[in-house]
Amino acid sequence: MAISLGNRAKMSTSTTGTGTITLGSASTGYQTFANAGITNGQTVRYAIEDGSNFEIGSGTYTASGTTLTRSVTESSNSDNAISLSGTANVFVTATVADLFINDGASALTTTGLITSGTLDVNGASQFDGAVSVGVDDTGHDVKFFGDAASAYMLWDASADDLILGGAAGLIVPNGQFTLESTAVTTTGTEINLIDGGTARGTTAVASGDGILINDAGTMRMTNVDTVSTYFAGHSVGGGNIVTVGALNAGSITSGFGAINNGSSNITTTGVGTFASLDISGNIDVDGTANLDIVDIDGAVDIATTALVTGVLTTTATQVATGGITSGSNIVSDTDSTDDLGTTGVRWANLFVDAITATDQITATGFTGTLDGILGSGAAAAATVTTLDTSGAVNLNLVTDSTSSTSGALIIDGGVGIAKKLFVGTDLDVDGTTNLDAVDIDGAVQLDATLTVGVDDTGYDVKFFGDTASAFMQWDASADDLILGGAAGLVLPKDKLTIDSTAVTTTAAELNKLDGAGTLKQAGLETIWVPATAMYPATTNGSSALTQVETTALRPDLMVLDFAAAADDFAQFSIGFPKSWNEGTVKFQVFWTPSNTNTDDCIWSLQGVSVADGATIDVAYGTAVSVTDAGIGTVEDQQVSPVSLAVTITNAAVDTQTYFQIFRDGNAAGDDFSGVARLLGVKIFFTTDAANDA
Repeated sequence: MAISLGNRAKMSTSTTGTGTITLGSASTGYQTFANAGITNGQTVRYAIEDGSNFEIGSGTYTASGTTLTRSVTESSNSDNAISLSGTANVFVTATVADLFINDGASALTTTGLITSGTLDVNGASQFDGAVSVGVDDTGHDVKFFGDAASAYMLWDASADDLILGGAAGLIVPNGQFTLESTAVTTTGTEINLIDGGTARGTTAVASGDGILINDAGTMRMTNVDTVSTYFAGHSVGGGNIVTVGALNAGSITSGFGAINNGSSNITTTGVGTFASLDISGNIDVDGTANLDIVDIDGAVDIATTALVTGVLTTTATQVATGGITSGSNIVSDTDSTDDLGTTGVRWANLFVDAITATDQITATGFTGTLDGILGSGAAAAATVTTLDTSGAVNLNLVTDSTSSTSGALIIDGGVGIAKKLFVGTDLDVDGTTNLDAVDIDGAVQLDATLTVGVDDTGYDVKFFGDTASAFMQWDASADDLILGGAAGLVLPKDKLTIDSTAVTTTAAELNKLDGAGTLKQAGLETIWVPATAMYPATTNGSSALTQVETTALRPDLMVLDFAAAADDFAQFSIGFPKSWNEGTVKFQVFWTPSNTNTDDCIWSLQGVSVADGATIDVAYGTAVSVTDAGIGTVEDQQVSPVSLAVTITNAAVDTQTYFQIFRDGNAAGDDFSGVARLLGVKIFFTTDAANDA
């Protein structure tokens, strides 16, 4: 931190308390900080003399308000800020810590801060405390040179890297190298095992050549013979063996993996045994193929006789080009010698040219007409795979159903209906109904939970009202419930909950938010204090309350006059409401000029709260100033800008808050030449409740 000095800079101050100082005029025989060359924002070393009390510190000078902040290094108040009486003097000085000391060959000892643009140390240095270069987010390069040319260690702040250059190296004791939070225990000898580079050569591997292997976390060097011996006694599973030579020794056992022979042939004079064989191309068998079971998904072309000694089962359509001829019969066990099996003969489709009313279909245990197959009795167990008809199939069933096992028609299995299904009476479904689209023209009664979609995958649900464009919609893509058109929401009182809190506000109370009635809210409040409510201070007071007539029978002015080139004071008090948040306040000055001058007038305000039983003999808080230029017309009303925040000392509710307003006529920035006539002050404060309840 650079400390600025100024010759013969000494000024008075009327500031009280321990806050920021507002500087007054130059002391006799001295000059102001500005005249001594101190500019806005500079830091100076100051000393304060207030009777027998003193304070030394550093502060920042602000030209616009002629103020000086306070950071104490030494004082008569145990090195804390002294409470100013209002009649102190402030001057610019220098301390021993600010001076450059050349001690020659002697040691230089300090408990303070040494600030230097450049530090050149030619001898050995000993630091007994922490050394920091830069601050977080703003660093500086640090470079250490070695004895060898171009050897150095550099902390590169711009790259955030530690760089070793030239012949500089890094030596770490064994076990003291850590990456992230893991200690590296590898020795230099072990690391050198992998210093062979990445180049690939054609030199053959020979017995005794070394191989680096991880042995349960420890890197070990062994030789080719040891690895070869290991693999000779172990099978290799899970991967592929690719070879350009002959694989002619040993056996391939379970777990070996895939054999990919590419476009080459696999030839064997022995027997190949497979759990399963999948061949995408042709298979050519010159000898006998002995197959226990054959499952053929495609066409079969048999050029000669096919002999089947067992049961031949097929699920595909059988086409016979030279088998059953027209006019031939199929006789089922007429002479008790032709046995077609206990399950009979089955067709996927049975085509009959004509069946008359008297024709019959005859099966073991049943004789009847075609209608009888779908009836009761022995035909109840019959299975009709496909019934093709271009007309209607009428089932005259009169028995009602009350469950899945009762009624005139019972289907023990799934039913697929390719066309429209019409149910003339009730439909009772015990299981899940999966419908792609539902169009319901009548009332719907749901006796259980209705769920639409699943978690993370929803669907829109829309309910229309009787009024055009009125609807309620659950919009799944927006995750919102939307009321549209004339649709509204009607809730019983106390049935609206936000998060886990029930909203007890009534509709009438809510309507106050929409202008139906008055709803007072916490926030910024204003108190007007006219000049008639103020009184001059006993010391350096303003004029007494004066009545000034403008023109007869027009508004008279009730004012307090504040002279130029002087600090004049007036006082007033306020009892803030209980809803006051006890925070800072702001103010705005209403005044009128006594002449046509257009220079600046500086108004300042400070305050202190006094509680029940506390002394009223207490210093005001730090004053805050606001500057307003003369308007140039006598008896014109002027309104200053709103000030910055004013901190009230001991601020609290149920107190009397005393204010002191003054014209800072001694300040360098107050150059308004005439009397400033105070009309009143607006005090702005904040409440944190709607009322004082």
